[in-house]
Amino acid sequence: MRNWLTGLLIIGLVSIFGCGQQKELKVAVAAPYTGGAAAFGEMIRRGAELKQKEINEAGGINGMKLTLLFEDDAGKGSEASLVAERIANNPQIVAVVGHFNSDCSLAGQEIYDRAGIVELSPGSTAVEVCEGSPWTFRNLYHDGFQGKFIAHYLDNVLTGIESVAVFFDNDAYGRGLRNAFVAEAEKIGLTLVASEAYERDSTNFKAQLTSIKAKNPDAIFISGLFTEASLIVKQGREAGITAQFFGADGVDSPDFLTVAGSAAEGTYLTTPFTFGAGGAEAKQMETNFKALHGVAPDTWAALTYDAVGMIKEALEKTYNADASIEENRKAIREHLASLDTPEEGYKGVTGLTYFDIKGDTVNKPAYVKIVKDGQFVAAEKQLSELK
Repeated sequence: MRNWLTGLLIIGLVSIFGCGQQKELKVAVAAPYTGGAAAFGEMIRRGAELKQKEINEAGGINGMKLTLLFEDDAGKGSEASLVAERIANNPQIVAVVGHFNSDCSLAGQEIYDRAGIVELSPGSTAVEVCEGSPWTFRNLYHDGFQGKFIAHYLDNVLTGIESVAVFFDNDAYGRGLRNAFVAEAEKIGLTLVASEAYERDSTNFKAQLTSIKAKNPDAIFISGLFTEASLIVKQGREAGITAQFFGADGVDSPDFLTVAGSAAEGTYLTTPFTFGAGGAEAKQMETNFKALHGVAPDTWAALTYDAVGMIKEALEKTYNADASIEENRKAIREHLASLDTPEEGYKGVTGLTYFDIKGDTVNKPAYVKIVKDGQFVAAEKQLSELK
């Protein structure tokens, strides 16, 4: 009887203390899962879930399970501040993948800095996102580059473009991208004939479009998200505007095609990644994504997939079960900051990611898509030489 009781005691102790060896590592994925930008959030969630599944099926992170906590910021800075406080105060969360909207990344930045937790964005492109914060990184280009790129594409690749009008979302992303585009457009000799701001969630653009139509621009650049861009394009064509529409990466969502309908045909846009430019790993990720979710991945799913992979690599190399949460969070930051050369960079499905001293990605290209027969396809001509 004594041996039997002793055996039960040993089993009980193993159950209690042995489970401690099977830790789970928690990472927050903050994005707009509701609201006007929810289509972006859905793809972000799906990309993160695929990477989480692959990591855990391969044995986790040094034997520990990766658990992702999806935090909804609704694409609004006010909500992002609340989300950031919740994340920062959770002693089990070691890092943040997010936010998507630049306003949200900026709203959370001071909170993450104070708590000493990494914010790795797969979508925020406003220049100021990585300025002055040692805890903020992103794995795509910034708008200083994107705005310049679009101006040169209009000038060098598309023929007959001499005058442009700009429609811009009055937030950090829309304003910053607009400013970068206008500065470069004027520098290279394009004539700016109109610049119209709008507020997020606006639905009626007829007054601005009437004003722009009177200026007869050759092209109209939309610096904002697909939610408004789809309506601008649709209402513009209904108003008889024949100018070439050009959007940025905020337009890169299948929902743009759904809402704009036939009016979207011929619209150009920039994007940080296209699966047509990816290698074998990107093709495999695309196959696995379709098998798991039943739909094709987009740019944001791929960038998030890589962002989760970068955090996984950091944890694999630095996590110490005996260290404090503050020490483990700092170790992740130091690992990401050490990826500062092509040789040290992270090789993901979206290409090679390495950072400058500010946390900006270095030398990641932009691609151009066009809407053809109701679908996004790679534009026939790219502008690969611009860095």
